[in-house]
Amino acid sequence: MSDPFIGITVVPGQASGPVAEAAPPPRRWVWSAMTPADRQQRLLELGQWVDWLIDHHHLHRKIPRCWYRDGHEPVLEILTALYLGWVRTYCGDPAKATALGEIAWLKELHLLTQHLAAPACDAGHQAQPPRPGPTGKALSDWIDASPDRITAAPYHPAEAEANRLAAALHGA
Repeated sequence: MSDPFIGITVVPGQASGPVAEAAPPPRRWVWSAMTPADRQQRLLELGQWVDWLIDHHHLHRKIPRCWYRDGHEPVLEILTALYLGWVRTYCGDPAKATALGEIAWLKELHLLTQHLAAPACDAGHQAQPPRPGPTGKALSDWIDASPDRITAAPYHPAEAEANRLAAALHGA
C-alpha cells in the first residue's frame, strides 16, 4: 500500500515497515535553490498534500485555491513548512518523536492558518502588488548617507550548527 503524501510503500507483514520507493527527499526545501525539474516534482507532491489538508481539516475558506501561483510565496513557504513538519511528525523516525508531537503539529497548523489567507483572490487569482520599500537607488542613497547606521550583524546563536549542517550537506 502506498502513501501519496510521503512517497513510501508500506510492505504488509514486514516488521520493518516503510520501504523507500525513491531517494529520500532533501532535509530542507528551499524553493529558490531547486532545479526547475525538482521544483516541479516537489510542487506536485506538496499539492497532493495540500488537497488532503484542505479536505481533512476543512480549510476550504482558509487556503486560497491559487496558493501555488506567483505572488503567494509566503503562503507557499508556510504550506511547505507545515508539510515537512507533518512528514517528520507522522512519518519520521519514531526514536526522534516527542510524546506530544502530533498535538504540537496541530497547534502550529491552527496558529499558521491565519497567515494563509489571500482575500484578494477569493474571486480568482490576483497578482500581489510589488512591495514598497527602500530598494534600488533609495537603498543605495540611504547607505551612502548613513554609513554609521550600518553595523556588523550580531552573532547568531545557531551559526556553528548551521555551518556544521552546511558542511555535512556538501560533503566537507
